Amino acid sequence: MDFLSEQGLNEKMLAEVDYFKKFYEIKDELKVRIPEENGFFYGKDIWEMCIAAILEGEHILLSGPKATGKNLLADNLCLLFGRPQWNVSFHVNTDSATLIGTDTFSDNEVKLRKGAVYECAVNGGFGVFDEINMAKNDAIVVLHSALDYRKMIDIPGYEKIKLNEATRFIGTMNYEYAGTKELNEALVSRFLVVDIPQVEKEKLMMILNRYFPDADMEKLNQFAGLFLDLQVKSDNGEISTKSVDLRGLIACIKTVKRGLKPRLAVKMGVTGKTFDEYEKEIVGDVIRTRIPESWTSQEVFPGK
Repeated sequence: MDFLSEQGLNEKMLAEVDYFKKFYEIKDELKVRIPEENGFFYGKDIWEMCIAAILEGEHILLSGPKATGKNLLADNLCLLFGRPQWNVSFHVNTDSATLIGTDTFSDNEVKLRKGAVYECAVNGGFGVFDEINMAKNDAIVVLHSALDYRKMIDIPGYEKIKLNEATRFIGTMNYEYAGTKELNEALVSRFLVVDIPQVEKEKLMMILNRYFPDADMEKLNQFAGLFLDLQVKSDNGEISTKSVDLRGLIACIKTVKRGLKPRLAVKMGVTGKTFDEYEKEIVGDVIRTRIPESWTSQEVFPGK
């Protein structure tokens, strides 16, 4: 809440979030499912769109390129609203049984082994559908009745369950990944779509400063410049998006803090993300303009 207030979010909206948390209680055993704080998403307008949609009982679809913080935002929303999270990573073999549940034999009888969507629905959780556009359309059609005005799931042979009033579903997707496909129009119509823009320098520096407050500002600025330079080359079609990896950049700076030489760190966190030799040469040229071979860990983190 303090972070969002600092970002200038609507105070009335934040007060309604606080009321939501107090009104919809959760079982003690489910509190372990609430994500821990592991960094914050930056973007006032994006935050306000997501919060307004959730407060109105809508489900949201976070769409955007790689390294824009979609999963971080989904975790942040679960944490902000104090809701347990059920996460489903979609792939080509995901089917309705994976989501809702499947038959299992227990105590000499056939019972339903409940899936993530079932548990989320009855416990008032936030269901995160990671890379939702990688699943087959016939697998997620079972979600239609849960996502629209009916707010229910009818399980053949078992029961019809009604969604808990606190239940929300958050989808994430990136059209650039291999194996993705166009989403079914009927499914998209059940979400409010939030487009996450590419990371800009000011936002990137805020993220890096929050992770590494003890780093030399000039050196940190060069790491940010490296990421942005690679992002431009990717946008221009010179390289793929593989090396444009914010997770990899943050991880490599962490190893620098541990004592690793910066050039070796970016070799793991940036160059190593692509396996095409021609592309590695281009990425290497960008790295040489930003991260000198002579840099040491102590220069990036003077206090260490």
